Amino acid sequence: MKQSFLLMSLVVLMLSCISPGEKYYEKHAVIPDTASVDEIIDIAARVVPTPNQLAWQQMELTAFLHYGINTYTDREWGSGKELPEEFNPTAFDAEQIVSSVKAGGFKLIILTCKHHDGFCLWPSKYTEHSVKNSPYKGDVVKEISDACRRHGIKFGVYLSPWDRNAPSYGDSPRYNEYFINQLTELLTNYGEVSEVWFDGACGEGPNGKVQVYDWQAVTETIHRLQPDAVTAICGDDIRWVGNERGIGRESEWNVTPLAPKVYANSDALRDELGIKETSKDLGSRELITKAKELFWYASETDVSIRPGWFYHESQDNRVRSLKNLVDIYFSSVGSNSSLLLNVPPTPEGKVHPIDSMRLKEFGDYIRNAFAKNLVVDSDDAKCLASGDSALYDIAEGANVNCVMLQEDISKGQRVEKFKVELLIAGQWVCVGEGTTIGYKRLLRFPTTNATKMRVIVEESRLTANILRVGLFDCPVPGEEGVSKVKEYISSTTWKTLDGDGSKMFDNDEATIWQSDSMKPLIVDFNQLLTIKGFSYVPAGEVGVKGVVTKYRLSVSKDGQKWKRVRDVAEFENVVNNPVTQNCRFDSLYEVRYLMFEPLETAGNCGIYTIAEFGAIVK
Repeated sequence: MKQSFLLMSLVVLMLSCISPGEKYYEKHAVIPDTASVDEIIDIAARVVPTPNQLAWQQMELTAFLHYGINTYTDREWGSGKELPEEFNPTAFDAEQIVSSVKAGGFKLIILTCKHHDGFCLWPSKYTEHSVKNSPYKGDVVKEISDACRRHGIKFGVYLSPWDRNAPSYGDSPRYNEYFINQLTELLTNYGEVSEVWFDGACGEGPNGKVQVYDWQAVTETIHRLQPDAVTAICGDDIRWVGNERGIGRESEWNVTPLAPKVYANSDALRDELGIKETSKDLGSRELITKAKELFWYASETDVSIRPGWFYHESQDNRVRSLKNLVDIYFSSVGSNSSLLLNVPPTPEGKVHPIDSMRLKEFGDYIRNAFAKNLVVDSDDAKCLASGDSALYDIAEGANVNCVMLQEDISKGQRVEKFKVELLIAGQWVCVGEGTTIGYKRLLRFPTTNATKMRVIVEESRLTANILRVGLFDCPVPGEEGVSKVKEYISSTTWKTLDGDGSKMFDNDEATIWQSDSMKPLIVDFNQLLTIKGFSYVPAGEVGVKGVVTKYRLSVSKDGQKWKRVRDVAEFENVVNNPVTQNCRFDSLYEVRYLMFEPLETAGNCGIYTIAEFGAIVK
């Protein structure tokens, strides 16, 4: 079937190169071997989203609810050995959760129905590791999905492919059947599902073998049971933006040669071009002219309202400020992406009051800031070729500091370079410029008063379809509401027993200490300290080699006799979310020396890095 589809695509594309008129290629296009550079650019300009993909991007804001057994064990990744009895919400309130998210302006909620620990938030008939054997007894998936419908919010599901509890994991055919059975339960028992979200988490099973997922069968199951749903990350509709910090690219292309992983030949296509989700360039003219296939594969920017993805009481004073959330909105939705903001419910089973307040502040800000478009006739669509410009009148006496541009992406994404000028005191002044526009581009500039606006398309693939423009007077929120308090202490009086470790004790997370091997690190506190844990601050960029993922930890009073307090422990999700790792012990220890042994690092490059190392003393 897939070969037939590719053959049909090839025939249509070859015809399009010699036929006049607008022809479009929904979601996927194959480049003929004989295509010239101009023909490839022509094809790229005509790749368009499916109706489902278009509707998804127009929603702009999606919320993630990371909730499960980890909420009660204070972890990010569970081991799969937790007991169902540990899941025990005392006042679960789906209405409060969904209404809090709705107040933030979010149009869709994705629930972590099963995380890596394998614990199911619905009474799955395929495992005993679920809510049916917990004190709660209810069906969290049903309560959240029902509340979404009552509030007019769309509902989505996250189902971790990695299952550390399932005995069949690693027995690929057997586990794939188990996984699809659970997916089928979610897609048939809870009404309409609008987004299905899979990460690429994968590990070894009890048999020591790495699980091989059957993504094609998974995707076919979704298309059959929920044909209107979009599939994300390990699906074929939505791609990961490449970080978990809420930052989109300066040039974010929806049309890319990055093949979705569910395609059988995706690895070969990616390797040939040397690209992956974290690559800086995923759609430039230079890149696509080397491609064999193109995909409409828009990005989703995921980030948590707190440092972690699951709720941790210790992070109650580290909820993102309104200013930070607004900056994230501009760098995600305002950079041709969609924002996926995680809001983790508490062990009680509600959104924490601080998170709920911040969501309302954010929703109110977005609604008010963009309520009044100060451009006259802003919805007049324009067709602009390279070098063309469009002139707009501005409401008399208006102060402006933000410009919005939108392409009609139902006709493709075409603008490669643009500039925005305002007529200020009789002079044209450039207030913003960039490369891509796509669904939406937002640019901020110092507040000014102007009478006209000029949008110049400097470079475009065919004729650009400018759907809508806008000018707004957006207030600048303050940093109130976020605490910079660190949970750990560090001191320049500390030292290491081998080499200069000053960069990890200087209270500056921007300075990075790097080892020259995987030799253990021994820290001398220079005095006896009573500690209840330690902190490891990784280098702050996704993909930096040497980030420690697994470790062993021992403590000592004299440097001779050592007490093992962590044996083959892991920093959970630290590669994609390189935030401070605060690791608490089960009891207090009076120590002078601490031995940190790295067992595994990102990239397995034979070295490890530390931005800051600290002790938790209270």
